[in-house]
Amino acid sequence: MLKKGSKLNSILTGSCPTCHEESMYLDKNPYNVTNVYKMHENCSHCGTKYKIEPSFFYGAMYVSYALGIAFGVAAFIITYFFIGEKSLVNNFIVIIATLIVFMPVIMRLSRNIWVNMFMSYDKDWKQHKGEKKATLR
Repeated sequence: MLKKGSKLNSILTGSCPTCHEESMYLDKNPYNVTNVYKMHENCSHCGTKYKIEPSFFYGAMYVSYALGIAFGVAAFIITYFFIGEKSLVNNFIVIIATLIVFMPVIMRLSRNIWVNMFMSYDKDWKQHKGEKKATLR
Protein backbone atom coordinates (compact mmCIF):
# COMPACT_ATOMS: atom_id res chain seq x y z
CA MET A 1 0.00 0.00 0.00
CA LEU A 2 2.81 2.45 0.85
CA LYS A 3 5.41 1.15 -1.55
CA LYS A 4 7.76 3.57 -3.24
CA GLY A 5 6.27 4.94 -6.43
CA SER A 6 2.74 5.45 -5.15
CA LYS A 7 1.32 8.90 -4.54
CA LEU A 8 -0.06 7.69 -1.21
CA ASN A 9 3.50 6.99 -0.05
CA SER A 10 4.60 10.52 -0.87
CA ILE A 11 1.47 12.09 0.62
CA LEU A 12 1.56 10.24 3.94
CA THR A 13 5.33 10.38 4.44
CA GLY A 14 5.91 13.90 3.08
CA SER A 15 8.66 12.63 0.82
CA CYS A 16 9.76 14.07 -2.51
CA PRO A 17 7.03 13.40 -5.10
CA THR A 18 9.60 12.62 -7.81
CA CYS A 19 12.07 10.25 -6.13
CA HIS A 20 10.51 9.47 -2.70
CA GLU A 21 14.01 9.53 -1.21
CA GLU A 22 13.89 12.40 1.31
CA SER A 23 11.40 14.46 3.27
CA MET A 24 10.30 17.76 1.74
CA TYR A 25 10.29 19.36 5.19
CA LEU A 26 13.20 20.54 7.32
CA ASP A 27 11.56 19.09 10.44
CA LYS A 28 9.58 15.85 10.06
CA ASN A 29 7.53 16.53 13.19
CA PRO A 30 4.41 18.51 12.20
CA TYR A 31 3.74 19.41 15.85
CA ASN A 32 6.86 21.58 15.93
CA VAL A 33 4.61 24.50 15.00
CA THR A 34 7.40 26.99 14.33
CA ASN A 35 8.73 24.78 11.51
CA VAL A 36 5.49 23.33 10.15
CA TYR A 37 5.80 25.16 6.80
CA LYS A 38 9.60 25.18 6.43
CA MET A 39 10.57 23.13 3.40
CA HIS A 40 13.71 22.41 1.43
CA GLU A 41 14.00 24.44 -1.80
CA ASN A 42 14.99 21.39 -3.86
CA CYS A 43 15.34 17.68 -3.30
CA SER A 44 18.97 16.82 -2.56
CA HIS A 45 18.62 13.49 -4.40
CA CYS A 46 16.83 14.31 -7.67
CA GLY A 47 16.93 18.13 -7.70
CA THR A 48 13.16 18.58 -7.95
CA LYS A 49 12.09 22.12 -7.12
CA TYR A 50 9.11 21.87 -4.77
CA LYS A 51 7.82 25.40 -5.18
CA ILE A 52 7.05 25.42 -8.90
CA GLU A 53 6.07 29.09 -8.96
CA PRO A 54 5.70 31.93 -6.44
CA SER A 55 2.76 31.39 -4.09
CA PHE A 56 2.41 27.82 -5.37
CA PHE A 57 1.19 26.44 -2.06
CA TYR A 58 -1.71 28.91 -1.75
CA GLY A 59 -3.75 26.31 -3.62
CA ALA A 60 -3.20 23.93 -0.71
CA MET A 61 -5.72 26.04 1.23
CA TYR A 62 -8.52 24.47 -0.81
CA VAL A 63 -7.23 20.99 0.00
CA SER A 64 -6.89 22.01 3.65
CA TYR A 65 -10.54 23.06 3.71
CA ALA A 66 -11.63 19.67 2.36
CA LEU A 67 -9.42 17.82 4.85
CA GLY A 68 -10.82 19.93 7.70
CA ILE A 69 -14.36 19.00 6.67
CA ALA A 70 -13.36 15.31 6.49
CA PHE A 71 -11.77 15.39 9.96
CA GLY A 72 -14.80 17.24 11.38
CA VAL A 73 -17.28 14.79 9.88
CA ALA A 74 -15.21 11.85 11.12
CA ALA A 75 -15.13 13.34 14.64
CA PHE A 76 -18.90 13.84 14.58
CA ILE A 77 -19.61 10.30 13.36
CA ILE A 78 -17.31 8.76 15.96
CA THR A 79 -18.79 10.80 18.83
CA TYR A 80 -22.43 10.59 17.79
CA PHE A 81 -22.71 7.00 16.59
CA PHE A 82 -19.91 5.06 18.26
CA ILE A 83 -19.55 6.85 21.59
CA GLY A 84 -23.25 7.66 21.77
CA GLU A 85 -23.00 11.35 22.70
CA LYS A 86 -26.33 12.81 21.54
CA SER A 87 -25.77 16.40 22.71
CA LEU A 88 -24.96 18.54 19.68
CA VAL A 89 -23.11 21.07 21.85
CA ASN A 90 -20.73 18.35 23.08
CA ASN A 91 -20.32 17.08 19.52
CA PHE A 92 -19.50 20.60 18.37
CA ILE A 93 -16.86 20.90 21.10
CA VAL A 94 -15.34 17.56 20.03
CA ILE A 95 -15.21 18.72 16.38
CA ILE A 96 -13.47 21.98 17.32
CA ALA A 97 -11.01 20.13 19.57
CA THR A 98 -10.27 17.62 16.79
CA LEU A 99 -9.57 20.39 14.30
CA ILE A 100 -7.27 22.19 16.72
CA VAL A 101 -5.34 19.04 17.64
CA PHE A 102 -4.93 17.90 14.02
CA MET A 103 -4.31 21.35 12.50
CA PRO A 104 -0.54 20.80 11.90
CA VAL A 105 -1.22 17.39 10.36
CA ILE A 106 -3.94 18.85 8.11
CA MET A 107 -1.60 21.64 6.99
CA ARG A 108 1.16 19.18 6.08
CA LEU A 109 -1.20 16.73 4.38
CA SER A 110 -2.77 19.50 2.31
CA ARG A 111 0.65 20.62 1.05
CA ASN A 112 1.61 17.02 0.31
CA ILE A 113 -1.59 16.40 -1.64
CA TRP A 114 -1.27 19.69 -3.51
CA VAL A 115 2.31 19.09 -4.68
CA ASN A 116 1.46 15.50 -5.65
CA MET A 117 -1.36 16.75 -7.87
CA PHE A 118 1.23 18.44 -10.08
CA MET A 119 4.23 16.13 -9.82
CA SER A 120 4.53 12.40 -10.22
CA TYR A 121 7.01 9.67 -9.38
CA ASP A 122 9.85 9.18 -11.85
CA LYS A 123 11.42 5.74 -11.57
CA ASP A 124 14.31 6.92 -13.76
CA TRP A 125 15.03 10.03 -11.66
CA LYS A 126 18.75 9.21 -11.48
CA GLN A 127 19.04 9.59 -15.27
CA HIS A 128 17.07 12.88 -15.21
CA LYS A 129 18.95 14.34 -12.24
CA GLY A 130 20.94 16.83 -14.31
CA GLU A 131 17.81 18.37 -15.82
CA LYS A 132 16.73 21.46 -13.89
CA LYS A 133 13.02 21.41 -14.63
CA ALA A 134 10.06 20.60 -12.45
CA THR A 135 8.56 17.22 -13.23
CA LEU A 136 5.04 18.25 -14.11
CA ARG A 137 2.54 15.67 -15.20
